[in-house]
Amino acid sequence: KQWYQRRVAITAGGNMVEVVYANAADLAKLSYTGLQEGYYVVGSGDTGAAVTLATIGVGYTLAMMASAFALKRPHPSYKVEGVKLPTTAGSVNNVHTDNMFKLPQFYYLGAVLTCVASGGMGLIGVAKPLMSEVFSGVLPAVVTAGFASSFILMLSCGNLGGRLGWAALSDKLGRRPTFHLFTFGSIGIYAALPTIVNQVIEQQSVASLMLFCGMSVTAISIFGGVYSILPAYESDLFGTKYVGANHGKMLLFSSTAAILGPVTFLSLRDMSEKSAIADLTAKVDPTAFTEKFGSDITMLDQLVETKTVTLAKLMEIAPSGTVDPTPFLYHSSFYSIAGVLGIAALCHSMIRPVDAKWFEKVEAK
Repeated sequence: KQWYQRRVAITAGGNMVEVVYANAADLAKLSYTGLQEGYYVVGSGDTGAAVTLATIGVGYTLAMMASAFALKRPHPSYKVEGVKLPTTAGSVNNVHTDNMFKLPQFYYLGAVLTCVASGGMGLIGVAKPLMSEVFSGVLPAVVTAGFASSFILMLSCGNLGGRLGWAALSDKLGRRPTFHLFTFGSIGIYAALPTIVNQVIEQQSVASLMLFCGMSVTAISIFGGVYSILPAYESDLFGTKYVGANHGKMLLFSSTAAILGPVTFLSLRDMSEKSAIADLTAKVDPTAFTEKFGSDITMLDQLVETKTVTLAKLMEIAPSGTVDPTPFLYHSSFYSIAGVLGIAALCHSMIRPVDAKWFEKVEAK
C-alpha cells in the first residue's frame, strides 16, 4: 500500500509514464530475488496471478468433468459383504420443504451458520494483510511474505481438517453438543486473539505468534466443521426425506455470511485506522505535520481519503516513544466477531425439536 503513496509521473522517450519508487525495505518484503532499489514502471511487471488462476481453473474443470463421467450407480445386484442395509427408506418424521420458512428452528440454525461462517470467511479474507500489518514490523525475520502465504495454507488445512475431524467427533458426541462446542468455543477463541497479539507485540514472542496461528486454524476448523455437520443436523431436526432441498434453503444464510464476514472485518479495521490516525495527529507537532504533508491539520480528512496521510508516515514525525497502533487495528474486528458468536450461542440454545404438527402424515399401508 505504501508503494502507491510514492507513485509519480516522469517523462520517458517523450511520453509521461507512471512509476513507483521501491526502496530496499520494500523489496525485502517480496518473495522475488535480484531486484534493485529504484523506480519501476507501474503495470509493467508480472505477478503470475493470471497464469496461476488459469491453471487452477483448467485443473478444477478437468477434475470435475472426470469425476462426473466416472460417477455411476452401482448395479442393482451389488452388495457389500458384512453390511446390513436398513429396512426403511429413512426418517418418518419429515418436514416438507415448503414448510421450512415457517419453522423457528430453521431461522435459529441459519443464524448460527451466518455468525460462525461470517467469522471464518472474514478471517480467511484478511489473513494475509492481517499477518503482514500486525506482525511483520515486530518480527520481520519471521513474518515474511512467504510466512503470510503459509498462514493462508495453514487456514486451508484447518478448514479441510475441521470438515473431517469435527464430523467424526459429532458422531460420538451428537450434533447438538458439537454445535454448542462450536459456538461457545469460537467466542473464547476470537475474544482471546487480541490478547495474544498484545503478547507478541510486547514480548516479540515467536511462541505467542505460533499460538495465534494455532488458534486461528482452530477457528477455521470450526468454520469447516459447521458446513460438514450441518446436513446431518438438518436431518436430525427436519427428517431425511427433503434434506437436499432443505439444505439448499439453509445455504441462503451462507451467502449472507460470505458478504457480511469480510465486509465486517474490513470496515471495522478501517474505522480503527481512522481513529488511530486522529489520535496520532493530536500528538504530532502542527508545524512538523505541515512540513511533512504540505497542508495543515484542518485538512486531515481529505488527506486521509487520498492516502496522503497514513499511520506509517505519521509515525515518522510522532514524538519519541509513541506506540505504533498498526498492530492493533484488528482488535475491534475480533471482539465484534466474538460478540456475534454470542448471538449464535444464544440462537442455538433456543433450538428445540420440531412440533409434530409439521411432520408429513404417514399413510398406513
